[in-house]
Amino acid sequence: MPKGDNLDPKGLIFEAYRIDGITTAECRTIFLDWALSVPGTHVPADLLLGLLKQYGDDFPDHPMTQTLRDGQEQIAQPRRRGGWRSRQRDA
Repeated sequence: MPKGDNLDPKGLIFEAYRIDGITTAECRTIFLDWALSVPGTHVPADLLLGLLKQYGDDFPDHPMTQTLRDGQEQIAQPRRRGGWRSRQRDA
């Protein structure tokens, strides 16, 4: 796939798959940059699914593939963070 498609407008994920010896930590940093650049008109879960279809089969052991899977799991399991409702209360 050419750099700069609708799933990866900046080509960040595309480039990550082409970096020899890239680490999981580097993939997470690239993923965060990608996620922050997703336009509000797109559904990130749909984009992740598309990226996994695009790269997952060809690069099953690549750290970016695992990062994309982790991102997909996190989106599927949202949880509340902080706020008064999450605090323990006395009965």
